[in-house]
This record gives sequence, structure tokens and C-alpha cells, in this order.
Amino acid sequence: MARLATLLRDDATLRISDSGDGIAVIFQHGLGGGDAQVAQAFPSGPGLRRITLECRGHGASGLGSRRPFSLEMFADDVVAAADQAGLDRFVAGGISMGAAIAMRLACRHPDRVAGLLLVRPAWIFDDAPVNLLPIAEVARLILDHGPDKARSIFAQSETAARLQREAPDNFASLIGYFDRPDAAQFAQVLADIAADGPGVSARDAAVLGIPTLVIGNAMDAVHPLTAAHTLAATIPGATFAEIHPKALDSVRHFAELQAEITTFLHTHSNFRSLIPS
Repeated sequence: MARLATLLRDDATLRISDSGDGIAVIFQHGLGGGDAQVAQAFPSGPGLRRITLECRGHGASGLGSRRPFSLEMFADDVVAAADQAGLDRFVAGGISMGAAIAMRLACRHPDRVAGLLLVRPAWIFDDAPVNLLPIAEVARLILDHGPDKARSIFAQSETAARLQREAPDNFASLIGYFDRPDAAQFAQVLADIAADGPGVSARDAAVLGIPTLVIGNAMDAVHPLTAAHTLAATIPGATFAEIHPKALDSVRHFAELQAEITTFLHTHSNFRSLIPS
């Protein structure tokens, strides 16, 4: 069972989930996700400790009043959560937005990050990548029209038709943004984050000297396989793994994802130093 804690940042109360014992991994969710998303993706086997901070506006965490929302803000919150948990060093990882946060942590806090787990990355190095335009479109529609009317407009759009054909899992995620009980408020988070970037460069990534696993899958327009390939090619010695598309078989997708993460974390002997004595 997860141990739950809260972290007060500015005027936002953020929830932290801490489960398992062993190698310390801070593993972050994607945009619109939360601890439940991470629990589905991260292995629950022995020898692993998984800490997840639900970012502002996600899960049980409050929005607070600071604006705009940014990956820098979210990464700084994660560092504060690591401090509160007493973690000097840890493996940083995450899905999509969580992968971008992990990249920022590794490049900005190299003394803290012992390894990287980048799952279905959506960002490489630039702000507002074109693959996030569907999220920006959804955010703009909600802000302009409110969730109900915006959902109807989006359902008839060219973007929706294309994603239904090419990336149905992405389409389902986007529709979910309209159906959130806090959709009108959360749309600003979507808009700000889709326009943002991790704030690191290819040069930053090219000098990382830590074990890294990059995982991607096909049939994913928001998290293109090319992004995962590019990051794996840029980070020295990174391991790349392609897993079964979530859009085709989610059970197989998560089984392969958990297997890749488990092997990576238990293969590198230097991660054993992250286990409290």
C-alpha cells in the first residue's frame, strides 16, 4: 500500500505517493494523469521504491495561484518532494510530460539523478513541439467555448478524424480532457504545458553520464517514436526499447513496459547505492 504525504508549495497543496522499498525512483505521470496512471505503468515487484508527486492540478493536488504553469515549476516541485522524502540521489523517470520533467532534473541537478527512465517522450528539446498541437487545440477550444460545446466542435474536427484513424489511444486521451470535472480550470494547465519545453538542449543531454532507458511505441501521434529514437541517440550510452503499441493491446503494452523497467533498474549495480542501508 502506498504511503501518502502532502507538500505545500506556494499556496498549492501537492500529494505525494511513496510505495515499496529498495532502489529509489521518482517517476512522474503524464499531462492530465496522476498516481493511478503511474501505478499502471511502473512495476510493483520487490526491491523498488517508487515516489510520485502529483503535479499542480493533477490527481489530488491543488492548482495554486501561480501562473503560468511550466515544466520548470513542476520539476522544482519534484525536487522539493525529493528533499522532503530525504532522497539525496534517485533515478528520475516518467511518462510523456513526466519524461520531460525527468530530463530537466537530470540536466539541472546532475548530483541528484543517478539514472533516467524516459517513457513515451513527447518533448525532445524545443518548446511547443508540433506533436502537442492537438492538446493545444483542445485547450483553446475549452477556454473559448467551455467543455461541452468544445467537445462537440473537436469531435467534428480534422484533428479528431485523423487521430481516430491513426492513433486511437491519443484520441481517447484528448476526449478525456473534455470530460474532467475540472475541465474549464485544467484547460489552462493544458495550454501552458503544451506551449512549454523542458528547458534543456541537445548539448545538455549529450554530456549526461548516467544509465538511461528510453521507451517508445508506434501508433502514437502525441508521443512519436522518432522522439524516443532522438533522445536515445543523443544521450551517451542510452538503451532504446520499442514496446507494443498501447493502441493495439494495452495489456501487452503495460506488461512489456514493466518488464523493460524492471530489467533496467535491476541490471545496473550502481543503483544499489540508492537503497537505504
